[in-house]
Parts: sequence; C-alpha cells; structure tokens
Amino acid sequence: MRKKIDPTLFNLCLGIFLYGVVFQIVLLFFSRRVSYSLGLWIGIVLAIAGSVHMWWSIDRGMEQASKQAAKTVGTNNLIRYFVLVAVMFVLIYTDFANPILMFCGYMGMKISAYLNPLLHKISAKVFKI
Repeated sequence: MRKKIDPTLFNLCLGIFLYGVVFQIVLLFFSRRVSYSLGLWIGIVLAIAGSVHMWWSIDRGMEQASKQAAKTVGTNNLIRYFVLVAVMFVLIYTDFANPILMFCGYMGMKISAYLNPLLHKISAKVFKI
C-alpha cells in the first residue's frame, strides 16, 4: 500500500468535487428540488469512487504479467460499469433522485480529466503535491 496519494488521482478527485460544487450552484438557480441535488451528488460520489477504483485496478495490473493484467483490468472495468448501470436502474425505477443529473455528476470525471493539466498547476502551488 502506498503512503502518499498519487498526484494525478488527487487532481482528478479534486476536479470532480469542484465540478460538483459549481454544478450545484448553477442548479440552485434553476431548481430547489432535493431529488436533483441528490442525483448530482450520487453521480459525483460514483465518479470519485470510479476514479479511485480505476487507479487501483491499473496500479494492481501493472504488477502482473501482460495476459493476467489485461484480464484483471478488463474485469474491474466491467465491475465499474455494472455498478453504474445498477445505480442508474435503481434511480430510474424509484423517485429517490434524478437519474439524468446522476449521469451529469458522473460526467464530472470526464470534465476533470480535461482540466487535469490546469488542476495540476494549481494543486502544485497550493497543496505542494
């Protein structure tokens, strides 16, 4: 187990969280429905958990032989997608939270990946990572 957090993973999770905060502020201007906010933050939590799981599976795969690594990373990829689809179906069939905003929250992972170079510069100065 590593003692120090990976800077790229930290920047990715920070970007996802900041995306969620900005999206929530914009969302409050248009609607005050709790189900919308719940959907957004469920997606944000899934995006952060998916990022950590992706980092963990790739890190674990790097220590294995080529064939076994491809099998491990592929299996973990399917697990991530299964969890995402399962949560989406639960939200579709219950009125607990908005599934569209859950998906928008999950897309925070993509936005954060695009903003990673900028976040790296900022976090290097602020957090000394």
